[in-house]
Amino acid sequence: MDSDIFLLNISGHDKPGLTSSLTAVLAEYDAKILDIGQANIHDTLSLGILFQIKSGKKSAAVLKDLLFKSYELDIKAKFTPIPLVDYENWVKLQGKDRYIVTLLGERLTAEQISEVTKVISEKNLNIDAIKRLTGRASLVNEDEYPRASIQLSIRGAINNKAEFTEKFMQISRELNIDIAFQEDTIFRRNRRLVCFDMDSTLIQTEVIDELAELAGVGAQVKHITELAMQGEIDFKESFKQRMKLLKGLKEDVLQEVAINLPITKGARRLIDTLKAYGFKTAILSGGFTYFGNYLQKELGIDYVFANQLEIIDGELTGGYIGEIVDGNKKAEYLKELAALEGIDISQTIAVGDGANDLPMLNLAGLGIAFHAKPKVKDNAQSSISSLGLDGVLYLLGYHDRHIDLIN
Repeated sequence: MDSDIFLLNISGHDKPGLTSSLTAVLAEYDAKILDIGQANIHDTLSLGILFQIKSGKKSAAVLKDLLFKSYELDIKAKFTPIPLVDYENWVKLQGKDRYIVTLLGERLTAEQISEVTKVISEKNLNIDAIKRLTGRASLVNEDEYPRASIQLSIRGAINNKAEFTEKFMQISRELNIDIAFQEDTIFRRNRRLVCFDMDSTLIQTEVIDELAELAGVGAQVKHITELAMQGEIDFKESFKQRMKLLKGLKEDVLQEVAINLPITKGARRLIDTLKAYGFKTAILSGGFTYFGNYLQKELGIDYVFANQLEIIDGELTGGYIGEIVDGNKKAEYLKELAALEGIDISQTIAVGDGANDLPMLNLAGLGIAFHAKPKVKDNAQSSISSLGLDGVLYLLGYHDRHIDLIN
């Protein structure tokens, strides 16, 4: 059967029944829908329908009736004939690799989007779809927690992913925007386990530094902590040095510190949403189980793995019980939890800020450096520096409407 292929583009003020009315016309002529897509911005509709119709009288008649219907609906219609060879070439593209690029910031500017899409264009990649993930922002009422995110679905072959992501990192540094790049695989859409570092990630402090201040050795411990987080000193050695300095601290001080832990902005929103959608969560920390257990109850975390303080006669001995949880141990726990939950490691997410988090960040299906040190950001898969912890939800593709249903 000889047939024609047309692309119908509709634009105009959105109103109920548009798609129904137009497809009803196509149905009268037994048209075959090859593709259809719709977007709506500020009540303005953009609708595309790619259809196949028998050549001859039917082909001419359907175009005329669609024009009449568009006039009745007060919308603009444009027809583009598509040669069969072009259609078939387009069909062949569906086997190409697919990726997701997510942009995050308090506000998104034209310059930021322009620079990101320029990199995509230079690599001869196609943008299949652009979707806003955050709610509409008021220009009158100031938002106490401004956030903006869009998701780009792209397609094509990338020969050098490291070079590609390095360009995104450069834009991120220069234009103050977070850019996450992920392969769009079945695992990306089926993440099931999220593991968090605790200090400076789930909470906005380093607990060991606070304990040191109360013990009168704050400056010494803070210096060692900073060297460890920057990766300039072995974590296990730094842990032992700091623990010795805490010897003699009273146990009742721990409870006071615990109830005043500053939980990171967006943490409750993130974890409540993850729990509602069936995710498991874990704390994998080089900090202490005493505080991890407190946060577990406070936030509803499923698992906690951290270091256990040795306490005798109501005082810290300067020692610890069991194996030190360093970066490699965090990665081991991540593997064990994935096996326990019966999921592939690609279905896991790890979030952390320090050098000792890099092993788990690079092992997880999605590793996110959160408000991290430069060395960590440069070596992690993705990073978030502009938003709170709930920014993780946008990297998972959740829209605010999905999140606000829960919170």
